Amino acid sequence: MVPSLVKKQHLIIFSRYPESGKTKTRMIPALGADGAANLQRQMTEFTVATVKKLQQELDISVEVRFSGGNSQIMANWLGKGLIYQSQGEGDLGKKMARASLSTLQGGAKKSIIIGTDCPDISIEILTRAFDYLDQYNCVIGPAVDGGYYLIGISDGISELIPELFMGIDWGTSQVRQQTLDIARNLDLSVASLPLLNDVDRPEDLSIWQKYQVGN
Repeated sequence: MVPSLVKKQHLIIFSRYPESGKTKTRMIPALGADGAANLQRQMTEFTVATVKKLQQELDISVEVRFSGGNSQIMANWLGKGLIYQSQGEGDLGKKMARASLSTLQGGAKKSIIIGTDCPDISIEILTRAFDYLDQYNCVIGPAVDGGYYLIGISDGISELIPELFMGIDWGTSQVRQQTLDIARNLDLSVASLPLLNDVDRPEDLSIWQKYQVGN
């Protein structure tokens, strides 16, 4: 990443290029491989649109950390004005630790990661998350399934970032609690955002459908 592109407040979107059969796989039984990939495309575009509105209100830099595709493909899809970087190797924890650490080492004071699975995330929630990092080491947006839709870190704890994402059972209902336990053991202060739903499984599709009315 080019440090000069990173502002004091930096938002990272974790996403995947919408290739049929390789994304939103838990939705394939309901939507088919192409339909699941299309859902990934739509939800990523929705999230990016929300974040671009946030950029009109807050002085933030925005980065898309992707898997699949490449930087040019992602830029052609989602447009200019964003930083594009591969997620790299390793499990989700290693990928998020790498993204957070490189951001803070690049000059950011606050680094927030979100996914594209939570359409209920709003400009107000994202603004609150950045504000919390003035007072707290971390901020977490809890998801109903036991995970989280957002995690933010302030620059005062850069050396602890690898530990914060280590030893988590990713993809389970224990993710948030395990993360909070680690944060407590590291003596970190943690702020919490509103509880929201992710759209991961066929039974979650009604959450997304309410955003499709009129589209």
